[in-house]
Amino acid sequence: MWNTLIVDPMLNSLLWIYNLVGHNFGWAIIVFTLLIRLLVYPLTKQQLEGAEAMQKLQQDPRWKKIQEKYKNDKEKLAQEQMRLYKELGVNPFASCLPTIVQFGVLFGLYYAVIKGLAHAPIELIDLHNHIYPVFDTARLIPLNSHFLWMDLARPEWLHIPGIPFGIPTLAILVGITSYMQSKIMTPTSGGGQQNAMMGQMMTIYMPLFLFYLTLTFPSGLGLYFLISNLATVGQYAMMGRLDMKQMFSFK
Repeated sequence: MWNTLIVDPMLNSLLWIYNLVGHNFGWAIIVFTLLIRLLVYPLTKQQLEGAEAMQKLQQDPRWKKIQEKYKNDKEKLAQEQMRLYKELGVNPFASCLPTIVQFGVLFGLYYAVIKGLAHAPIELIDLHNHIYPVFDTARLIPLNSHFLWMDLARPEWLHIPGIPFGIPTLAILVGITSYMQSKIMTPTSGGGQQNAMMGQMMTIYMPLFLFYLTLTFPSGLGLYFLISNLATVGQYAMMGRLDMKQMFSFK
């Protein structure tokens, strides 16, 4: 079911783009990522608007009054909060769906990349079984996994003459752009001290987590992270919600 609904459509979409861009899997991942970001743009906008609505709500005197009045009655507090959500037209779960979709894309793309960049005979047979009949598999596989200096089937390390060790440039770029994305998606104020602390933790730990994934997993996945991060920053800029001072601050 997972393969049929998620992995196979993604894999075959990547292969279709791969054909269009001259059998270059790196460009296929880039185009695919941009198309995904375009498709989920309404959800991204909804997520941003939901976060802003929640931030404004938490500054509302009625919200603060409810918090104080029912601080010792969790059940009544939850009821009153939901009543206020409904009254003000705020959906507290508005940011959940985009996150779920993005995680689904992430895991689906990971398996699609792993299958698409198969080289061993058994792996190639498995890949063949997941490709739709519309493709000429004899001319399609094995896929060209080289993009710039990278082998997309392996973790990326840039080897510069004169330097005795490789530099994980892709992982570093993913970490930096993930931090930038986290900063622009984290509310600057409101939500209380606990929410502020959680936001700061996510701003630190998520870039480190994606840095680790890019460092250890095939660089094709890291390329997706990088382009997705840049596309998200670009979308916020187009919506006029990009604060450069906030994005590069370390507070």
